[in-house]
Amino acid sequence: MSRRLVLVLALLGACAHRPAPEVGQASWYGRDFRGKPTASGEPFRPSRLTAAHRTHAFGTVLRVTRTDTGQRVRVVVNDRGPFVAGRIVDLARGAARRIDLVDDGVTEVELKVVGCRRRYGCAD
Repeated sequence: MSRRLVLVLALLGACAHRPAPEVGQASWYGRDFRGKPTASGEPFRPSRLTAAHRTHAFGTVLRVTRTDTGQRVRVVVNDRGPFVAGRIVDLARGAARRIDLVDDGVTEVELKVVGCRRRYGCAD
């Protein structure tokens, strides 16, 4: 195998690395932030399937699974947060509705990285 091919394969393997799933509390945010810029610069739209996370790159696609019911939703990270101790993700209201989180307000979830949206400049 050529050195170039070995290097390409090594780089592809590094890009495919996915962090271990996170487990913690999720909450949601909505109407009060409508139209305000998110940390990524795009306007916040409560009905979208988006989320705020402290460290994942903008454009990261997360599968959010309620640990009590197994309900799932895929969201795109476009904002920073949450800013409440013990919480690992804030979902836009649209995403929260998909997993019946709106009435509960806070619930335990598992987050798993499942991809990225290239328009944000991330690499899958």
